Amino acid sequence: MAEEFRPIKEGKVREVYDNGDSLIMVATDRISAFDVILKNMVTDKGAILTQMSKFWFDYTQDILPNHMISCDTKDMPAFFQNDKFQGRSMKVKKLNMLPIECIVRGYITGSGWASYQENGTVCGIKLPEGLKESDKLPEPIYTPSTKAELGDHDENISFEQSVDHLEKYFPGRGQKLAEQLRDNTIAMYKKCADYALTRGIIIADTKFEFGLDEDGNMVIGDEMLTPDSSRFWPLDGYEAGHGQPSFDKQFVRNWLKENPDSGYKLPEDVIDKTIDKYKEAYKLLTGKEFHK
Repeated sequence: MAEEFRPIKEGKVREVYDNGDSLIMVATDRISAFDVILKNMVTDKGAILTQMSKFWFDYTQDILPNHMISCDTKDMPAFFQNDKFQGRSMKVKKLNMLPIECIVRGYITGSGWASYQENGTVCGIKLPEGLKESDKLPEPIYTPSTKAELGDHDENISFEQSVDHLEKYFPGRGQKLAEQLRDNTIAMYKKCADYALTRGIIIADTKFEFGLDEDGNMVIGDEMLTPDSSRFWPLDGYEAGHGQPSFDKQFVRNWLKENPDSGYKLPEDVIDKTIDKYKEAYKLLTGKEFHK
């Protein structure tokens, strides 16, 4: 009988299992918005997130190592070798995760647009005058935030505050780690956003998470450039001056805003459209049809 595993950590979407010298990360079909887990499951969503992260980890390993060891359940304990875990599980290295959400914005939208309209800044960074909603920024900007506990909200902080925050956990290393996080975040974003444009997708913004391996080297962890952690817009029809259609869960957020009495339960047609958008983004970016 296969050894039974229980998650050592459950996030809004992912479950993490301890596998001795490694971890098994399983992306569920849960979907969250506004830091709330919705009452619906979105079939195959977790597998798409896992396979898309795998694609990007492979694509960026020349910039920075990542935590991925294998996405094949044959490389995992027998407990994971069944349909429930197929396609949605990733065996990864154990890292000392850094307590910063590394957000990068290449276009002005969402909360950044709201802030810019108010005072001409995004997360304290002064931007040129005259920008329109969804405009491409002259250069991508790095806007870190603290990592909130489940149910709490992340807090946007300045680069200087990120130095102080890291210093609390890594005395004497805060400045260097903050600079590495910023520089790696921008480098990853530029390479991937340039590639995505050739595939018909604008990556408006995204977030990365990094950790340190046992030798103290920086490694990218968690997920990477999925529709859950990024804003993907179709390049075809892109026009600054208003909000854009999207391939990500912004579609779900918009529906929830328009239906404040929904109780965080989505109708079936919204679920179907959501997974169709995720699958379309996967096909455009990878050049392959999605298969678990």
